[in-house]
Amino acid sequence: MSITMETLEQHLKDPAIFCCRRQKGLVIGAADLEDPTLFDDMVESGLLTLSPDGLQIGQVLGSTLLEDVEALTPITRDVLDRVNEPAGAPAERKMQDSTETFAPVIKTSAGGNGMIHIEIGRAEKIENLVMDIPVFAAAGAAAEEPAAAGEKRVIRTLVKKHIRITDVEIGSETAIRDGKITIDGSIVEKAVLEDPLCKSMKLDVIKPENRHVYTETIMDVCPIATKVEGELGSGVTKVADGVVFMLTGVDEDGVQVHEFGSSEGYLDEKMYFGHPGCADGNDIIIRCHVVIQRLSGMTRPGPFAAHKCQDYVIQAVRNELKKYDGEVVREEVCEDVRRRGNPRVVLVKEIMGQGAMHDNVICPNEPCGIQGGQKNVDCGNVPIILTPNQVRDGSIHALTCIGPATKEMTRHYIREPLVEGLAADTELDLVGVVFVGSPQVNDEKLWVSERLGSLLESLDIDGCIITTEGFGNNHIDFIQHIGQAGKRGIPVVGVSFCAYQGQLVVGNEYATAMVEENMDMGGFENNVAGCSCVTREVAARAIQMLKNKMAGVAIAPAPKKWSNDVINANNRLLGLPETVLLDNGTLH
Repeated sequence: MSITMETLEQHLKDPAIFCCRRQKGLVIGAADLEDPTLFDDMVESGLLTLSPDGLQIGQVLGSTLLEDVEALTPITRDVLDRVNEPAGAPAERKMQDSTETFAPVIKTSAGGNGMIHIEIGRAEKIENLVMDIPVFAAAGAAAEEPAAAGEKRVIRTLVKKHIRITDVEIGSETAIRDGKITIDGSIVEKAVLEDPLCKSMKLDVIKPENRHVYTETIMDVCPIATKVEGELGSGVTKVADGVVFMLTGVDEDGVQVHEFGSSEGYLDEKMYFGHPGCADGNDIIIRCHVVIQRLSGMTRPGPFAAHKCQDYVIQAVRNELKKYDGEVVREEVCEDVRRRGNPRVVLVKEIMGQGAMHDNVICPNEPCGIQGGQKNVDCGNVPIILTPNQVRDGSIHALTCIGPATKEMTRHYIREPLVEGLAADTELDLVGVVFVGSPQVNDEKLWVSERLGSLLESLDIDGCIITTEGFGNNHIDFIQHIGQAGKRGIPVVGVSFCAYQGQLVVGNEYATAMVEENMDMGGFENNVAGCSCVTREVAARAIQMLKNKMAGVAIAPAPKKWSNDVINANNRLLGLPETVLLDNGTLH
């Protein structure tokens, strides 16, 4: 298949290979050359052998062939009348997610013509960007002193007080004293009455040193957090530090409540401790195991019943935390800010909403709770925008039962690394966080994606990052969302698990900046809860890539086959630790 004129410029530094037999006297053009995107498959199948003496496409265009050359043959100097020598820039490295940095040189001046003159230079050999921007002042009044570009304006503040918890036990009352949580064991009898689909519930406590215990599939990890002042996203929230709830579930026939893969097994082997959605290394785990009605596991009401009944127990602990005056080990001050003059960006989080068992609760009354919230499926999966503080204050309760490794559990959202990273970046202006569901029917996917495109356009943003959990069906929406941003001229970066098992089955011309989440050696869904999700390192690469794309820095295309070496090369560029993959799902 010959290369087209439309894609020629993207491949000037790729090997020049004739697509068909060409005869002496031919003036070489794009139609004579094989598509470089097919080279990997051709080499692997033995159809093509690349030569170190072969020329690049940019070196052969317009040259005249001095002798007949067969198809799939590298073009060398000895068969041409001349060679177009490159301008001296080295060939780009092929990177899956390029994070090459640059040092801008910015000069501004104000003239008497009502314009601000800005020049942005680059260390590389790229032409300067020159802009003239009009200065507006109120008529008939003295103009106010303009705010400096990037100056922070705080809209609202949230203080999260992390309260030390050192012990947990199941006892005869629910209380918190001297850093110890006690939960009334009989509370499960009332909790199961919250939903008729919940048939039984059991509570137990797993200490950090005793994690080699069998567990049914992990449905969720949820922090204990409660409002003591203000609404979600502002005021004061208490968070129990050193303890989390873990929800597990089966139906009456013992079928795991799961979808694509399940995480039953020994707990120390089935959770990626320390990842954002998981328990941390020293956390005490309160396990809430629920049995739901047979055959209800693959419906929306079944898993929701398990979450709702667990939330009854958590709320009893929240009520005690509200009045507990314990040791504050850390005060986390979160600010919703605007940085006028900086690039306006949004984070788009695609969440599961396919109408079977996929659901999420948005904006409940309590952080990470259930009551008072709305399910994204019931809202039509349409995009809903939250402030960064609302996300960091537990405005999402995750009900998703997708594959364990890519599952973003409730704890993930309250400490989502991309929200934290974008909000703290003084070079960006984070407008908000958009949550959009992934419907099951293709027509609905397109309709919802179009609504997202209209929202992004109306926000007048300069760039966005789009993420998705899971893979496969929801990658259809994911690529549609990237296309909706791209066709509106909005620089966009995609973040997802793809690797080997989750390779994208669809794509478009705007999906050119992609960040990989995989942490499995073979590139598979490995049934380790919270393994292949957004981490601090993934967030750092995505944010830098977005900056590069907004600045016009070229991003080299990804290799055809996933390689962790590409990820680590980019980690090193940003001073991040290398990503160590799990070998056959084994935690080290």
